[in-house]
Amino acid sequence: MDSSKKNSVYSKTDTNKVDLKNDEWAKILPKDVYTIARQKGTERPFTGQFWDSNEGGTYYCAACGNPLFESNAKFDSSCGWPSFFEPIKKDSLVYKPDNSYGMKRTEVECGRCGAHLGHVFEDGPPPTGLRYCINSVILDFEKAKEAEKKFDEDAGKSK
Repeated sequence: MDSSKKNSVYSKTDTNKVDLKNDEWAKILPKDVYTIARQKGTERPFTGQFWDSNEGGTYYCAACGNPLFESNAKFDSSCGWPSFFEPIKKDSLVYKPDNSYGMKRTEVECGRCGAHLGHVFEDGPPPTGLRYCINSVILDFEKAKEAEKKFDEDAGKSK
């Protein structure tokens, strides 16, 4: 995330819907994130940070911080983008028909802020048979050990 811009809606814990106009998003998102999230862009295959990552942890929406996928739902689909077979929660995502470019696809958006994430296809592995094909640019990642450390620190503060 570009720290030169202040994104006041980014939170890994807030579940309230975010409803900003695109000109407001343009002020708080890095250009590459804005292009994917708000203009439904697509990064080139095999170029994103997470397409071949195998680290354990959680993937969040880079626009708003909404938890999207766990790394244990990630698999190698050889498509060039990070692929997952299920979201963290059903309402983490929103599904919309996408008939652009002469194709019939299902677009996947963030359930909290409506950012374009990628598409879902019915050619994934068991148990769901789904392949969520997601742009790396729109993902933030927190390693499992980092999350565990933060949890332990927060638990210590509440004692």
